[in-house]
Amino acid sequence: MGDLESHDRACRRLALRTGAAVLSVDFRRAPEHPWPAAVDDCVDAIRWATAGGVSRAGSSGPAVVMGDSSGGNLATLACLRLRDEGGPLPAAQILVYPSTDLTLSSPSARSKATGWGLTTDDVAWGAEQWVPDPSRRGDPGVSPLYAADLGGLPPAVVVTAEHDPLRGRGRRLCRPALRRGRSRQTPQ
Repeated sequence: MGDLESHDRACRRLALRTGAAVLSVDFRRAPEHPWPAAVDDCVDAIRWATAGGVSRAGSSGPAVVMGDSSGGNLATLACLRLRDEGGPLPAAQILVYPSTDLTLSSPSARSKATGWGLTTDDVAWGAEQWVPDPSRRGDPGVSPLYAADLGGLPPAVVVTAEHDPLRGRGRRLCRPALRRGRSRQTPQ
């Protein structure tokens, strides 16, 4: 689920409407390539973009990282790794219904488990493929909600959907910023 072909139309529309160069990363996928292979690929892509790859691709704007669902997880994990390494960070993150807690512990994983399209079982299957050892799914390198510090990351736009098992994860990702008054939340 989710590859260059499935997201091609959305990427083309985003490029057309914004005038930005859009780089869609063909990261390695599980189960053939479990965690952290996809994170490694995303970190490499962000390093390339922030080192001038964006301007070489015809865009003069800043590099921004964006991902939906597991891609939102990868975007956040890549930014956390780059921050911790002291590497260049993108100017912003756009996280669309990000899957930032692979433990499936949020209330929405239970209350929105079925009947709305994506099911909690679908999410659990993906987590099992990507991180086969269940004891690792709460690791901050896998589930960014468990990071000790989310400070120093690029500003983020977090989009959630009301009837989505991932909703609670996106909301929890915003909570530290909401308490400091740096973000506002708009119901979806």
